[in-house]
Amino acid sequence: MERLSGIDASFLYFETPNMHMHVVATIVFDPSTVPGGYSFDHVREMIRSRLHLAKPLRRKLAPTPFNINHPVWVEDKDFDLDYHVRRIGCPSPGSEEQLSSVVGDIASRPLDRNRPLWEVWIVEGLEHGHTAAVAKMHHCTIDGVSGANFMVNFFDLSPEGTERQDAPDVWEADQPPTEIELIARGLIARAQRPLQWVSVVPKTVRALAGLAFAKRGKGLGMPAPLRAPRTSFNVPITPHRRTAFTHLSLDEVKEVKNAFSTTVNDVVLAIVSGALRKYLDARNELPDRSLIAVVPVSVRTDDDKEVLGSNRVSAMFSSLATDVDYPVDRLRQINRANAGAKEEHKAVGADMLTQWGELAAPITFSLAARVYAGLRLADRHPVVHNLVVSNVPGPRFPLYFAGAKLVGMYPLGPIFDGAGLNITVVSYMDQLYFGLIGCRELVDPWDIVAQIPEAFAELRKAADNA
Repeated sequence: MERLSGIDASFLYFETPNMHMHVVATIVFDPSTVPGGYSFDHVREMIRSRLHLAKPLRRKLAPTPFNINHPVWVEDKDFDLDYHVRRIGCPSPGSEEQLSSVVGDIASRPLDRNRPLWEVWIVEGLEHGHTAAVAKMHHCTIDGVSGANFMVNFFDLSPEGTERQDAPDVWEADQPPTEIELIARGLIARAQRPLQWVSVVPKTVRALAGLAFAKRGKGLGMPAPLRAPRTSFNVPITPHRRTAFTHLSLDEVKEVKNAFSTTVNDVVLAIVSGALRKYLDARNELPDRSLIAVVPVSVRTDDDKEVLGSNRVSAMFSSLATDVDYPVDRLRQINRANAGAKEEHKAVGADMLTQWGELAAPITFSLAARVYAGLRLADRHPVVHNLVVSNVPGPRFPLYFAGAKLVGMYPLGPIFDGAGLNITVVSYMDQLYFGLIGCRELVDPWDIVAQIPEAFAELRKAADNA
């Protein structure tokens, strides 16, 4: 039995019928590399044989009676692999657009909290003879780094597979805790909360003082929340999702990075900024002030970098400089702003969000989230931020799933009331893969994807002439 951390539990408390707190990865494979040929049964058996290497996949939530404290993880004695691993066909001709429609439908459905919080949909019938695995997992279980750690257990470095620890012949769940035990443990944890307040409040005061010092005399840095301009996707959301995918050459992105002495993440943000400028301008919506993105930041240490099934994440506000016309000036301003924002984030303390998360009250937070959504308060206050943009580094070598070579990887994060667009980027081999997800009634991500090649081409041309 393991109690959820405050930051993990907060992803449960903030979930509403319209705001799903799961993450989705769409992974495309070429099954022509499978020794002996592809079959769904082979994929299912591979997953079954490796479940013991990713034990969090067999656990489910057990709420503490009366919501005394955060829920705990317990092993599911009724675990049913066929519920979690499913098979579906993609409409013809199986293009990325058809696949994205399937993924959007999967992403629109919340996970069942009475079962382990994950699903894998094997999508067959894609163009070029490809298949896809659409993996959906609740954010209370993973962040970007722990999600990558999960992948290690199910991917191989060759079509023939890798020698791994044998699965046990029979699996039996541990005895679940009794209600008395859950209450007792919850009361003990709650009794420690005043000590946590005593620890966190002084740290917060010192962090705010450090932030004020870090910002003194600096022009660019982390933009303040509640200062973002309102766009058509910065209103309350529905449960419906649309997704879109694209990819760019990682080597060419690095050439731009090197030409202007920035970082890959700066270039990614500049590409997103340029695409959003073009998208909003075409709709006569381009605001005078810059859009503000929330950029997740991993705060994992060497001690917990291999931990499966948990969040070690903070967040940084970042200006996208969408109010700057010239692409290179935009990139340079993003670079300067991010450099200042990183200093300020460090001054606050990377784990401050995690520490305050430990003090989250289950009933209060859940009720607040539902009242906020029910009253459509996202329409009634200034915009906190416009969207989430995340960039996760991936492997530079080929991976295989049940013998099939991985040829595309599109990550998708959650969207929020008042911020109905998420753009997540991951590198794999020599490509950067962009996954876009938005509220279906507010934005068609394919309209933004259509602007990404031109936004990057402008930076690429400037780099060639630098």
